[in-house]
Amino acid sequence: MSSHEDVSPSGALKRRLAAGETVLAPGIYDSLTALIAEQAGFQALYLSGGAVAYTSLGRSDVGLTTAKEAVDTLWRITDRVRTPVIVDGDTGFGNALNTQRTVRDFERAGAAMIQLEDQGFPKRCGHLADKTLVSSAEMCGKLRAALDARHSADTLILARTDAIAVEGFDAAMERAEAYLACGVDALFVEAVHTVEQMDIVCRRFGERVPLLANMVEGGKTPVRSVAELRQRGYRIVIFPGGTARFVAHGLQGYYASLLNHGTTEPMWPQMLTFDQLNEVIGTPELLAASKRYV
Repeated sequence: MSSHEDVSPSGALKRRLAAGETVLAPGIYDSLTALIAEQAGFQALYLSGGAVAYTSLGRSDVGLTTAKEAVDTLWRITDRVRTPVIVDGDTGFGNALNTQRTVRDFERAGAAMIQLEDQGFPKRCGHLADKTLVSSAEMCGKLRAALDARHSADTLILARTDAIAVEGFDAAMERAEAYLACGVDALFVEAVHTVEQMDIVCRRFGERVPLLANMVEGGKTPVRSVAELRQRGYRIVIFPGGTARFVAHGLQGYYASLLNHGTTEPMWPQMLTFDQLNEVIGTPELLAASKRYV
């Protein structure tokens, strides 16, 4: 390969993980957040089911979104950016055959890595209470189906277990072991409670497969920096919902100010101007390109 452009986003992520790098992936939820994250210099992005629910439905992450809504969101993102996108495939949106369709659709939409979890349906955010699980055997069948469905080996399959909250930490370790034996490309043990549990996970699996650490502000897992998590043995670090929480907080202040003052002027120091936003989204380049077809 002669340049970065010669490598697909999926291939780029696979190479970084194979080289032992630790990838920091911020949460995104649409093309604008993806574009700004790419411009900031991130080497991977993370599209969570929760972020899709928050921003497209204004609802919680409790299994309300459909596969099509997630795929359509991903299509718009990968049409705009080249940075690899790790996408949350929830439970595969059904059984093993549904999972195969989900994987094919996500892959065609440009996913670099597809995450699948062992929750029952309807699933819910991994840091909410009262989750349910499918059996380990059923999950293994879905993972094998997912691996068979992908068109390219560069499209990575990430297996997630939510068993800590339902069956306990030891059971989660056994499930992760079974999922790894299916041939998945990465593992995600969700909602570990302590750094000691992080270390146990990394000692058991870190030398064999890339591990994902999920950093949820106010969630069940201690939030640590990517530098510390790298040292502990994690290779993928995500902050999936931080973007939506930051934007929601900012918009609360913006709308309150506008209602109170009747103008946006007090918020101008915290906003982009019309021209600045057009620079970010590439309006001058788009208008210049359009002249070629006049």
